[in-house]
Amino acid sequence: MQVTGLFHVAIKTNDLDSTVKFYTDVLGMKLVHRPDFGFPGAWIAAGDDIPIIHIYAGGPALVDGKTPYGTGSLDHVSLTIKGWDECLDRVKKLGYDWRAALVPGTTLWQIFVHDPSGVMMELTFDGKAEGRPTPEIPADRVYQAGKPFGTPKAKAA
Repeated sequence: MQVTGLFHVAIKTNDLDSTVKFYTDVLGMKLVHRPDFGFPGAWIAAGDDIPIIHIYAGGPALVDGKTPYGTGSLDHVSLTIKGWDECLDRVKKLGYDWRAALVPGTTLWQIFVHDPSGVMMELTFDGKAEGRPTPEIPADRVYQAGKPFGTPKAKAA
């Protein structure tokens, strides 16, 4: 047996429209075909048509009559991204709180932001491929593991 990759991450949401907008407008991903499972949802793909984020709402998203909020035991989901400046500009322009980090001893740069369902996304950039100097991260924006930050733009009911 061999694990060959991560197929997708499924996210429950109370606000399907806002969650889809986060992944498409903030991260520049695209909405792709989703089979009709009989409940609301969306599939989101990166550069190809392979959906790596599955979002679902309605009855199947409910636990004890409510949509869960946050990440529970899952701390964050990490996506590899290109275009540090454009990504950070989008996050700021659309009003999302964020933190950032430089991974010690590597060329990896990270932006942390919550989606509307409270799932923390780690957006990971390869600094060697960015064509710009290493970013300066303001002291009040440095990500600290285990230290919560900000309030995601939308909260589940």
